[in-house]
Amino acid sequence: MYRPDSNHHNRPAARLHYPCGEAPAPGQAFEIAPGVLWMRLPLPNVLSHINVWAIEDGEGWAIVDTGVHTPQSVEAWQMLLEGPLGGRPVTRVLVTHQHPDHVGMAGWLTERFGCPLWMTRLEYLHSLATVAETGQEVPREGLDFYRRAGWDDGALDGYRQRFGRAGRMISRLPRSYRRLNDGETLRIGAHTWQVLTGQGHTPEHACLYSHELAVLIAGDQILPRISPNVSVHPMEPEANPFAGWQASLSRFRRLVPDDVLVLPAHNDPFEGLHARLDRFEQSLWRDRARLRNALGEPRRAIDLFGVLFAAPVAANDALQYALATGETVAYLNYLQVLGDIDVRIDEAGVAWYRAVAAIEVPPASSTPTEAALPT
Repeated sequence: MYRPDSNHHNRPAARLHYPCGEAPAPGQAFEIAPGVLWMRLPLPNVLSHINVWAIEDGEGWAIVDTGVHTPQSVEAWQMLLEGPLGGRPVTRVLVTHQHPDHVGMAGWLTERFGCPLWMTRLEYLHSLATVAETGQEVPREGLDFYRRAGWDDGALDGYRQRFGRAGRMISRLPRSYRRLNDGETLRIGAHTWQVLTGQGHTPEHACLYSHELAVLIAGDQILPRISPNVSVHPMEPEANPFAGWQASLSRFRRLVPDDVLVLPAHNDPFEGLHARLDRFEQSLWRDRARLRNALGEPRRAIDLFGVLFAAPVAANDALQYALATGETVAYLNYLQVLGDIDVRIDEAGVAWYRAVAAIEVPPASSTPTEAALPT
């Protein structure tokens, strides 16, 4: 659910530093701060991995994020638990947000060790809702949402086939949890961690910041080489997640110093937090300008993929098509709230967008800033 930076694809973002060296192989764990271990689990998609973290917690380990629930993840966790984690118990499982690559193995771990699951309330409830979709009929609201964006019957068939698949990648979640609250301080082992929540990628994404260690566990909220997917979904078609995304960028710049080591869910740990936050904000404003200038005449959401995304978005790839649609609609909802564009719904239920007045694109944005394909 992310997109690579187009201007430096496969290259570090400007002014970022990667001090931790080579990433751990399957079954390995590297200590990158006192009592904090870096581990990697395989993913069955374009992003080949997710970073997960173990924090020494008394006689055991607190785990942050868990991977998807697959036989490969189960095997990887067994290797880690018996190997670098030394057979010590898991004391608690903390999950940054609702997506299957983060929460997927949480139930497996909490059941195995009889330990609690810690999440923010919205992320826990969204996880339960995702699981509940498995085996259910495709909702009319979902079909209406994608038809409004311009999807044809073939693309809608792809949505029908994929509906409920995410829930199958999440192990059975415990029916109780410990709520993570924004701003609260946790004692994990020898150090304290502050919970900082962000919006945009998901509604109540939890990050963990340790002032003592100068470490920020960022999940998907802040990534070094790819941009988190910021999307509107059929459940809340009028949502404006880019407003929350923009507010979160400012908030993290204010609350977290630039000299921290950022531990992201994907790619490598990095230094240069504020430079990365600046780039996200610049991208948002350049994409806003580019999109407005493309709307001199009415266009549908699917007509705008080429404006925002450097790589083609194929309708026969149902997941990519849905993610590209969700992010495009997020931009369009954002521009509507700002008063930049108007929307008209035709007799077929399709939305057509048009700019109220065009604005000039800054010179630096001659090509799409964030090449999306979210994965």
